Amino acid sequence: MSDHALLQSARAQLASARSIAVLTGAGISADSGVPTFRGADGLWRNYRAEDLATPEAFERDPRLVWEWYSWRREILATKTPNAAHDALVRMEACTEDFRLITQNVDGLHRLAGSQRLSELHGDIWKVRCTSCRLVIDNRDVPLSLLPHCHTCGGLLRPHIVWFGEALDQQILTDSIRAVESCDVMVIVGTSGLVYPAAMLMPAAKANGAFVIEINLDPTPYSSDVALSLQGRAKDLVPLLL
Repeated sequence: MSDHALLQSARAQLASARSIAVLTGAGISADSGVPTFRGADGLWRNYRAEDLATPEAFERDPRLVWEWYSWRREILATKTPNAAHDALVRMEACTEDFRLITQNVDGLHRLAGSQRLSELHGDIWKVRCTSCRLVIDNRDVPLSLLPHCHTCGGLLRPHIVWFGEALDQQILTDSIRAVESCDVMVIVGTSGLVYPAAMLMPAAKANGAFVIEINLDPTPYSSDVALSLQGRAKDLVPLLL
């Protein structure tokens, strides 16, 4: 099929869908200029993200971990939602049953206006008290290092799911329920191979959903989905409407 025919097919499926689930990853934020903060381009003071984003690292040196997150927040504060984020907000507004599931922690979906949102890995613009567990929004840039809770005085930590930590069970349950019941699932900017996100596409497909993939390059999922489109999220997602 031609690209035009593929887009027409995707639009037709979405237009007739009562329930839509969307899974997004780093690819949608890359179009806003958000770096991965991992790998060769994500080095910070010779540390890898995998060495800093752990409970053990925070227990060992919370100031170092907060310094890294403060640096990340300063970069993210300069970024804004792109056309793909905005298109998903419009898709939500005209869909009876809609759930946006994201692996990203940059907060751009929320900033764009998405409401029915499940943030699998947390939100870098929220902090959580290590004592009373209170979660609050915090967009301070720069962030004071070693911030403390105004309620109980406990040390605050980023509201992020770190390596070795379990996802919020309610968020995971809501996400699985959404993909198992949707008519159409759209995967944007992610290979979806990292668990638990890796279980979402197969769950949607097993329950009869029409799965659409949008990614810059083919992924291991491309041959398994109903329809795969290659290109930038900011260019293709708006064309689905």
